[in-house]
Amino acid sequence: MGHMGAGAPQGPQPQPLPGVAHVIAVGSGKGGVGKTTVAVNLSVALAKMGHKVGLIDADIYGPNVPTMLGATRQPNVVGDNRIEPVVGHGVKFISIGLISPGDKPLVMRGPMLHQIIRQFLQQVEWGELDYLIIDLPPGTGDVVISLVQTVPLTGAVVVSTGSNVALEDARKALEMFHQVKVEVLGMVENMSQMTLPSGEVIDVFGAGGTERTAAQFNIDFLGAVELNPSIREGGDRGMPMALAGPDSKLAGEFYEVARHIVEKAKEVASRDEDVLEIS
Repeated sequence: MGHMGAGAPQGPQPQPLPGVAHVIAVGSGKGGVGKTTVAVNLSVALAKMGHKVGLIDADIYGPNVPTMLGATRQPNVVGDNRIEPVVGHGVKFISIGLISPGDKPLVMRGPMLHQIIRQFLQQVEWGELDYLIIDLPPGTGDVVISLVQTVPLTGAVVVSTGSNVALEDARKALEMFHQVKVEVLGMVENMSQMTLPSGEVIDVFGAGGTERTAAQFNIDFLGAVELNPSIREGGDRGMPMALAGPDSKLAGEFYEVARHIVEKAKEVASRDEDVLEIS
């Protein structure tokens, strides 16, 4: 953390989570681009690669992670009011959807959101983790601010489709992370192209747009995931596509993104160590 200049407001300083090596936020400028699908499959891929992985479903308004990970039981409370994460496919996770299940939407304001994010970070027994992935609500709002104030982030991943409309909003997400001084590790293009049974490839949402946007902003492009009904079916059934392993063509795309993220996280960590040595 840089030292604040004299007279700068000394807000709450983010505290690292003991035992957690990297905290990575997955965001998008708008809803409907498959950000949660990417976050869940990325988490499962990292776990299958041998990493210890946690996932926070911070998408308070549409908490779909429990369904996608096929685990919807309520978490246990242990010891001194600590919450035990639920485990789905080797990923430890927590979601407001586990605590307040059913179809009633949660109506919440800023301070309550802040409280929940803090609890999910600090009161959950995460244990040792290589990666804690945080699935953010779409758009640019309070949750990100709460997150940045609570815990130091390794960086963020921005998910978009290739459409101009989605990319317009993705650029806002990039700008928001820039403003709160969170490094964007890279962009992922979801629902990129669709391969018909005949083998013909159709471009539904403007494939390649995300890669061009990333290049424009001098940000890494982490990979593209195709638009495919099996990916959606896997999520609906609680059997994420990434379970098929890195050799499956569809799942392989998530593993490519996961490998890129591991590289970027290492880069950031070694840069931070250099900074500490210099200061």
